[in-house]
Amino acid sequence: MNVALYVRVSTDDQKPENQVHELREYCLRSEYTVHDVYIDKCSGLKDSRPDFNRMIDDMRLKRFDAVMVWKLDRIGRSLQHLLQLLQEMKSKKVDFICLTQNIDTTTASGKLLFSMMGAFAEFESSLISERTKAGMQRAKRQGIHVGRPKGKKCVWPNCKRNRKGLS
Repeated sequence: MNVALYVRVSTDDQKPENQVHELREYCLRSEYTVHDVYIDKCSGLKDSRPDFNRMIDDMRLKRFDAVMVWKLDRIGRSLQHLLQLLQEMKSKKVDFICLTQNIDTTTASGKLLFSMMGAFAEFESSLISERTKAGMQRAKRQGIHVGRPKGKKCVWPNCKRNRKGLS
Protein backbone atom coordinates (compact mmCIF):
# COMPACT_ATOMS: atom_id res chain seq x y z
CA MET A 1 0.00 0.00 0.00
CA ASN A 2 1.21 3.48 -0.90
CA VAL A 3 0.85 5.79 2.14
CA ALA A 4 1.05 9.54 2.76
CA LEU A 5 2.39 10.48 6.18
CA TYR A 6 0.99 13.67 7.67
CA VAL A 7 2.87 15.22 10.57
CA ARG A 8 2.11 18.45 12.37
CA VAL A 9 3.72 20.30 15.25
CA SER A 10 2.25 23.46 16.72
CA THR A 11 5.37 25.60 17.07
CA ASP A 12 8.78 26.01 15.49
CA ASP A 13 10.30 24.85 18.81
CA GLN A 14 8.73 21.41 18.46
CA LYS A 15 10.39 18.76 16.34
CA PRO A 16 8.37 16.55 13.96
CA GLU A 17 11.07 13.86 13.82
CA ASN A 18 9.53 11.71 16.59
CA GLN A 19 6.25 11.42 14.71
CA VAL A 20 8.00 10.78 11.39
CA HIS A 21 10.16 8.05 12.94
CA GLU A 22 7.18 6.22 14.51
CA LEU A 23 5.16 6.39 11.29
CA ARG A 24 8.05 5.21 9.11
CA GLU A 25 8.71 2.30 11.50
CA TYR A 26 5.07 1.22 11.27
CA CYS A 27 5.19 1.43 7.47
CA LEU A 28 8.35 -0.67 7.42
CA ARG A 29 6.77 -3.37 9.65
CA SER A 30 3.58 -3.32 7.56
CA GLU A 31 5.47 -3.28 4.25
CA TYR A 32 3.81 -0.02 3.19
CA THR A 33 5.51 2.31 0.74
CA VAL A 34 5.80 5.93 1.89
CA HIS A 35 4.63 8.16 -0.95
CA ASP A 36 5.62 11.40 0.80
CA VAL A 37 5.90 12.98 4.24
CA TYR A 38 3.84 16.16 4.64
CA ILE A 39 4.98 18.32 7.56
CA ASP A 40 3.34 21.46 8.89
CA LYS A 41 4.47 23.68 11.74
CA CYS A 42 1.31 25.53 12.74
CA SER A 43 -1.84 25.25 14.83
CA GLY A 44 -4.20 22.37 14.08
CA LEU A 45 -7.08 24.83 14.27
CA LYS A 46 -6.09 26.25 10.90
CA ASP A 47 -8.03 24.64 8.08
CA SER A 48 -5.45 25.85 5.57
CA ARG A 49 -1.93 24.56 6.11
CA PRO A 50 0.70 24.43 3.33
CA ASP A 51 1.66 20.74 3.42
CA PHE A 52 -1.84 19.69 4.44
CA ASN A 53 -3.19 21.45 1.33
CA ARG A 54 -0.52 19.79 -0.80
CA MET A 55 -1.46 16.39 0.66
CA ILE A 56 -5.15 16.99 -0.11
CA ASP A 57 -4.28 17.94 -3.69
CA ASP A 58 -2.23 14.74 -4.04
CA MET A 59 -5.06 12.70 -2.51
CA ARG A 60 -7.49 14.10 -5.07
CA LEU A 61 -5.05 12.99 -7.77
CA LYS A 62 -5.00 9.47 -6.21
CA ARG A 63 -1.24 9.53 -5.61
CA PHE A 64 -1.57 7.32 -2.53
CA ASP A 65 -3.92 4.76 -0.98
CA ALA A 66 -3.98 5.92 2.64
CA VAL A 67 -3.15 8.83 4.92
CA MET A 68 -1.38 7.98 8.16
CA VAL A 69 -1.04 10.23 11.21
CA TRP A 70 0.55 9.69 14.60
CA LYS A 71 -2.44 11.03 16.54
CA LEU A 72 -5.87 12.27 15.48
CA ASP A 73 -5.32 15.83 16.73
CA ARG A 74 -2.31 16.15 14.41
CA ILE A 75 -4.53 16.29 11.33
CA GLY A 76 -7.25 18.48 12.83
CA ARG A 77 -8.76 19.69 16.07
CA SER A 78 -12.22 20.60 14.83
CA LEU A 79 -14.53 17.58 14.76
CA GLN A 80 -16.50 19.04 11.87
CA HIS A 81 -13.37 19.58 9.77
CA LEU A 82 -12.06 16.13 10.64
CA LEU A 83 -15.30 14.43 9.64
CA GLN A 84 -15.44 16.36 6.36
CA LEU A 85 -11.87 15.31 5.65
CA LEU A 86 -12.54 11.66 6.47
CA GLN A 87 -15.68 11.72 4.33
CA GLU A 88 -13.69 13.07 1.36
CA MET A 89 -11.06 10.39 1.91
CA LYS A 90 -13.79 7.76 1.88
CA SER A 91 -15.26 9.16 -1.36
CA LYS A 92 -11.79 9.01 -2.96
CA LYS A 93 -11.27 5.47 -1.63
CA VAL A 94 -8.32 6.65 0.46
CA ASP A 95 -7.98 4.91 3.82
CA PHE A 96 -7.11 6.63 7.08
CA ILE A 97 -4.73 5.26 9.70
CA CYS A 98 -4.14 6.85 13.09
CA LEU A 99 -1.21 5.03 14.65
CA THR A 100 -1.62 5.73 18.38
CA GLN A 101 -5.42 5.52 18.52
CA ASN A 102 -5.98 2.31 16.56
CA ILE A 103 -8.09 3.87 13.83
CA ASP A 104 -7.43 2.03 10.60
CA THR A 105 -10.11 2.07 7.90
CA THR A 106 -8.30 -0.72 6.04
CA THR A 107 -9.73 -3.09 8.69
CA ALA A 108 -13.31 -4.04 9.54
CA SER A 109 -12.95 -2.77 13.12
CA GLY A 110 -11.44 0.50 11.89
CA LYS A 111 -14.36 1.03 9.51
CA LEU A 112 -16.76 0.34 12.39
CA LEU A 113 -14.94 2.84 14.63
CA PHE A 114 -15.03 5.43 11.83
CA SER A 115 -18.79 4.91 11.40
CA MET A 116 -19.32 5.21 15.16
CA MET A 117 -17.33 8.46 15.21
CA GLY A 118 -19.60 9.83 12.49
CA ALA A 119 -22.71 8.74 14.37
CA PHE A 120 -21.48 10.35 17.59
CA ALA A 121 -20.67 13.58 15.76
CA GLU A 122 -24.17 13.67 14.26
CA PHE A 123 -25.62 12.93 17.71
CA GLU A 124 -23.58 15.77 19.23
CA SER A 125 -24.82 18.16 16.55
CA SER A 126 -28.43 17.18 17.25
CA LEU A 127 -27.96 17.70 20.98
CA ILE A 128 -26.55 21.19 20.39
CA SER A 129 -29.54 22.03 18.20
CA GLU A 130 -32.00 20.75 20.81
CA ARG A 131 -30.31 22.74 23.59
CA THR A 132 -30.32 25.89 21.46
CA LYS A 133 -34.02 25.55 20.66
CA ALA A 134 -34.85 24.83 24.31
CA GLY A 135 -32.90 27.91 25.41
CA MET A 136 -34.71 30.09 22.87
CA GLN A 137 -38.11 28.77 24.01
CA ARG A 138 -37.22 29.42 27.66
CA ALA A 139 -36.11 32.96 26.82
CA LYS A 140 -39.37 33.63 24.95
CA ARG A 141 -41.43 32.36 27.93
CA GLN A 142 -39.52 34.80 30.12
CA GLY A 143 -40.36 37.64 27.77
CA ILE A 144 -36.84 37.98 26.40
CA HIS A 145 -36.67 38.92 22.73
CA VAL A 146 -35.00 36.20 20.67
CA GLY A 147 -33.51 36.90 17.26
CA ARG A 148 -32.62 40.05 15.38
CA PRO A 149 -33.08 43.27 17.37
CA LYS A 150 -36.41 44.97 16.65
CA GLY A 151 -36.26 47.89 14.28
CA LYS A 152 -33.18 46.61 12.48
CA LYS A 153 -33.19 45.76 8.81
CA CYS A 154 -32.07 42.34 7.76
CA VAL A 155 -28.47 42.26 6.53
CA TRP A 156 -29.45 39.98 3.63
CA PRO A 157 -30.26 42.16 0.59
CA ASN A 158 -33.09 39.93 -0.69
CA CYS A 159 -34.75 39.32 2.66
CA LYS A 160 -38.54 39.50 2.45
CA ARG A 161 -38.59 41.55 5.67
CA ASN A 162 -36.77 44.35 3.81
CA ARG A 163 -39.02 44.17 0.74
CA LYS A 164 -42.19 44.36 2.82
CA GLY A 165 -40.83 47.16 4.96
CA LEU A 166 -41.01 45.00 8.05
CA SER A 167 -37.81 46.26 9.61
